Amino acid sequence: MINKFQFKLIKQSSKTQARVGEITTPHGKIKTPCFMPIATAGAIRSLDFKTLSDLGADICLGNTYHLNLRPGDKIINQAGGLHKYIGWQKPILTDSGGYQVYSLAKRRRITPRGVEFQSHLDGSTHFLSPEKSIKIQQYLGSDIMMVLDECPPSTANYDYTKKSLDLTLKWASRCKKTHTNPRQALFGIVQGGLFEELRIKSSKETQKLDFDGYAIGGLAVGESHQDMYKVLKYTIPTLPEDKPRYLMGVGTPENIAEAIEIGVDMFDCVLPTRNARHGHLFTSEGIIRIKNNKYKNDFSSLDDQCKCYTCSNYTKSYLRHLITNKEPMSMCLNTLHNLTYYINYIANIRNRI
Repeated sequence: MINKFQFKLIKQSSKTQARVGEITTPHGKIKTPCFMPIATAGAIRSLDFKTLSDLGADICLGNTYHLNLRPGDKIINQAGGLHKYIGWQKPILTDSGGYQVYSLAKRRRITPRGVEFQSHLDGSTHFLSPEKSIKIQQYLGSDIMMVLDECPPSTANYDYTKKSLDLTLKWASRCKKTHTNPRQALFGIVQGGLFEELRIKSSKETQKLDFDGYAIGGLAVGESHQDMYKVLKYTIPTLPEDKPRYLMGVGTPENIAEAIEIGVDMFDCVLPTRNARHGHLFTSEGIIRIKNNKYKNDFSSLDDQCKCYTCSNYTKSYLRHLITNKEPMSMCLNTLHNLTYYINYIANIRNRI
């Protein structure tokens, strides 16, 4: 097993910018394009990691902010790192905590040094700097770390977005200087909102720091799908071909398919797991809202094109029964199916490329 991050471009589509690649990490290989299930606090609700591996997931995602609050990065480090702590021996990507700069806007204060948070758990005050974010991620021992950035809302004006971008570039430089573990890759993040000039500037300046991969952040934060695709179409061509491209927080299957055509390699999103808990299930026939009364006497499988455990063993009627009775098994079966759908959806695109 290698001790260093590598990316190999295997195939480029002749019709679009879609491509197939392979990432190699100390904990295994990742076939791209790929989808990363989100284990925010070191767990996927209702699903164990053996099942996740059996579904075909090559990598999962943990969150620095949440894991630092509970149980704490030092406890995880004492346990031998995040892989051993959660029982997952495949690659892990850790977010920097940067998204919480956006999502916890009412609980944080941004300064040039970093971000001061009020914990969503108990209201206690915490400070996250670029240096601390990297040190926490190094304690966690993830295979891919992310720089700390500020993610402005899609409604932000040019002046605010430019100021935010300048701060993100300074933080990226500080993250790079703090990174000391050669076994862990570090990705830079391209910001710039919906402004082409700022996106191009961000891409060029971030690449000067020579990261192992590049993420496109600040999308899926309220802008239209068409605006998202527009940003990707002028940003992706500015990124190097020999390094992976990661679109953060996206999205629906349709979003993913469009982004792959534009040249994106990696994705993560809460949709398959969050929607599963609410009974919104992705199928080859579209989204099924299993709570609907019309499924009460429907004894067909959820999706006859899917071979997952849920579809192979249970009917729509039974799945509706479980969720209307708030049975914990409902979350398990729904999550298993939605993640299977996402993983297979991207695998099928990869095979077509």
